[in-house]
Amino acid sequence: MIERCREAFPVSMMCRLMKVSSSSYYEWRGRAPSLRQQDNTRLLRKIRHFHAQSDRVFGSPRIWEDLRYDGETCSLNRVARLMQSHAIVGIPAAKQWRSKKPGSRPDTVTNHLQRDFSATDANCKWVTDITYVRTGEGWLYLAIVLDLYHGLVIGWSMSHRMEKQLVIQAVLMALWQKPRKDAVILHSDRGSQFTSHEYQQFLGDHNVTCSMSAIGSCYDNAAAESFFGLLKRERVNRRRYATRADARADVFDYIERFYNQRKKRTLEQNYRTALN
Repeated sequence: MIERCREAFPVSMMCRLMKVSSSSYYEWRGRAPSLRQQDNTRLLRKIRHFHAQSDRVFGSPRIWEDLRYDGETCSLNRVARLMQSHAIVGIPAAKQWRSKKPGSRPDTVTNHLQRDFSATDANCKWVTDITYVRTGEGWLYLAIVLDLYHGLVIGWSMSHRMEKQLVIQAVLMALWQKPRKDAVILHSDRGSQFTSHEYQQFLGDHNVTCSMSAIGSCYDNAAAESFFGLLKRERVNRRRYATRADARADVFDYIERFYNQRKKRTLEQNYRTALN
């Protein structure tokens, strides 16, 4: 407190009132920072770097993950304290509630996932969904296919029209990256694009088992909804797109350069930890 107020009040007066000797204060002021303080300063530089790299979106948990990947062994609480004391904050997720009229699920299709979003191997369980991005030219629609094993977006497609070809192109991209022809479960909601005969026929021709959510339950496709929540919070809601081309380029950058690369780093970190 004496150090903070030394420009406003005489040091000798404050030392006398607080019963601190002036010599002790000046000795403390000239003392070199402790090893802990030096390490906090070094760690704070890294925190600022990763926070800026995330476009100032990430909070302490995800900054801590980046620090761990970079070789740091600090605790999450320590990162949170440093960020709080230096006013470094992320963007919290907004709670949103919505309802939509469910489509009619084909008689041959059931809910194969039953909210079990775990997977024992890649290309066993996929989820897909559609979202929209506002631009100055109107809506840009995005369809994605997410692999539940590692959380990577393995297929995506964008268009100014929300039609069945939008989701078929996203699934086709995922199939191109699939090394084997083994069967895979692809889960979606009951949107008209997913219940269409053309989409169902496409899945059948490519050895893909269709799975669909129960009536009026967004939680049955929570993995895809979670990705869209991150996309909107970390990128889309912080931008203003004049054209669909601007939005398309930025969404591509988020998926391929930011989100997927981060997932791959996490996989590498988990693999190295398992080996050790």
